[in-house]
Amino acid sequence: MLARILPRLGSGASALLGPGDDAAVVAAPDSRFVVTTDLMVHGPDFRLAWSSPFDLGWKAAATNLTDVAAMGARPTALVVAIAAPPETPVPLLEGIADGLRAGLDALAPGAGVVGGDLSASRVLTIAVTAFGDLEGRQPVLRSGARAGDVLAHAGARGAAARGLALLFEQGRDASGEPDADLAAALRRAHPELVGAQLAPEPPVAAGVAAAVAGATSMLDVSDGLAKDAARIARASGVGLDFDSGALGDEPRWALGGAEDHGMLATFPADAALPEGFERLGVVTSDAGVVSLDGRPIDPGGWDPFADWDGQAG
Repeated sequence: MLARILPRLGSGASALLGPGDDAAVVAAPDSRFVVTTDLMVHGPDFRLAWSSPFDLGWKAAATNLTDVAAMGARPTALVVAIAAPPETPVPLLEGIADGLRAGLDALAPGAGVVGGDLSASRVLTIAVTAFGDLEGRQPVLRSGARAGDVLAHAGARGAAARGLALLFEQGRDASGEPDADLAAALRRAHPELVGAQLAPEPPVAAGVAAAVAGATSMLDVSDGLAKDAARIARASGVGLDFDSGALGDEPRWALGGAEDHGMLATFPADAALPEGFERLGVVTSDAGVVSLDGRPIDPGGWDPFADWDGQAG
């Protein structure tokens, strides 16, 4: 399997030593590096009937690259571990590898896969660890927002959640099981929504742009705009007030939808917002409070323990 998978992956420009030994060697010119990890598990995180192997690889790359970018770092390398049922066909794993490579090439040119592991499991699981280079900058934390800052966002808002809702409403057969043909038809009919869920295209480059522009705080919006805003509010001891007029025609989806993987950041009031960022509101002195037009709201959002139905599709 490795002999067929590894040639499909590039180790990237920062790899001094790629796959083949017990560990890789990755350049860290800054002397510091950013590191993060994430799991995708069949059932709570994806359904094979809805996602192609290529989609899984792409999404595994995208969801980790945005976490690195949200620190203001440039993604440099991934380590990928996959546990799969023994009967898994090798072309499925090759498809995941192709998606990983394509996601890296599109979202973080120069980054690559430098190693990983394969194991057997009853449930297909993809674990990715991502590394990033701060390039001499200080990391952008969740704890730096200040009252008076501008609240801004780059990326889609609510599209992935709407796509997932479509899949659950119209992508299952009469018995409630995920159906590949129904999902494919939905993707053709609503590519901007279903595609945003299955193979998101987050603004990874916006993370570095925000850091260079002086962002005071930032995070990757993976669990919902309002829920992740609450994390900045708690960490910074401030409030975040959204302007409903800036959230589009469906503020409920914009605030509560998860998995768009956009960048939510705060900037000094006099800062020029980087390309791709839109002003959504302001930072207030109401510690820990997320509000809409000045009225506190329940952040809601995605919780894998509360929202998972326990059934692998």
